[in-house]
Amino acid sequence: MNKAFNIGNFKLGEDERTFIIAEMSANHLQDYDRAVEIIKKAAWAGADAIKLQTYTPDTITIDCDNEYFQIKQGTIWDGTTLHKLYQTAYTPWEWQPKLKKIAEDEGLVFFSSPFDFTAIDFLEKMEAPAYKIASFEINDIPFIEYIASKGKPIIISTGIARMGDIQNALDACKRMGNENVALLKCTSSYPAPVEEANLKTIPNMKETFNVIAGLSDHTMGHAVSVGGVAIGAKIIEKHLTLRRSDGGADSKFSMEPEEFKEMVDNIRIVEKALGKVTYDLSQKQTNSREHSRSLFIVQDMKQGEIFTEKNVKSIRPGFGLETKYIKDILGKTAKIDIKKGTPMSWNLLD
Repeated sequence: MNKAFNIGNFKLGEDERTFIIAEMSANHLQDYDRAVEIIKKAAWAGADAIKLQTYTPDTITIDCDNEYFQIKQGTIWDGTTLHKLYQTAYTPWEWQPKLKKIAEDEGLVFFSSPFDFTAIDFLEKMEAPAYKIASFEINDIPFIEYIASKGKPIIISTGIARMGDIQNALDACKRMGNENVALLKCTSSYPAPVEEANLKTIPNMKETFNVIAGLSDHTMGHAVSVGGVAIGAKIIEKHLTLRRSDGGADSKFSMEPEEFKEMVDNIRIVEKALGKVTYDLSQKQTNSREHSRSLFIVQDMKQGEIFTEKNVKSIRPGFGLETKYIKDILGKTAKIDIKKGTPMSWNLLD
């Protein structure tokens, strides 16, 4: 897979800054003006992209109340059916071209997760710059092949995937000639327990599948996302709402704008701190070497007096000979009278 590619005007790669995605999902609460406000808050908070989900209840499931369609897996949505949940959660398709224009005017990359072939065709007409494949679609190989055939970059979440599922999805993209694919470590619990984040998977995912890797984070707060960047994530995806107290299908595990901004700010700080692999010293570090240990005369000495462990020692600061020479000095005699506090040097030896 390619290790560098663009999504819109954003360049993904190991040497690039982290691509931070604000996921709107159901947080618009079926209110267009609220959706617009979430986009504007995402831009204000420093996100690089806003992501939607493109489906209707009837393109993602069927209206059926039997046991197979009941939500009862211990989630925040237990007690309803898939179709009923998606009736409240979906983003009206007629909004999406207008929201794309607003997002781009705000300087954001706009893209979406499609959930069936008609959604892909719809997003193609919108000229979406990329596609996100949700965790629960990773095993739909014909669907993935159709997305890959469009030649757009693809981000795939892996929240329910085994290694074989991931490899099958990547192979499907390759068969379609599309190698601009990134993977997201994801825990498909809502909200996700911190102890199930397993961030160490991110560098392993990069190495195992030879991809750009990131994190789709459903934990509360921003610590896990920031930690993900520290361990190598180049993409961070977080749900964004206006206020959790407003409710909605995804509000309980979504960030508010101020929290999202704090996360972005901390990620940018960590990126600066990560820097590069180097053992070179900055000028300040070089100057600080003056405070390192070195050999100094610690007692007044007379000419001809023998250097001993009592009159020459390793102390701070660092203006004397390096401490590794102490054995070469002990037992030698002083060439001249030497004052306490004199840096040790070779010309003091007789």
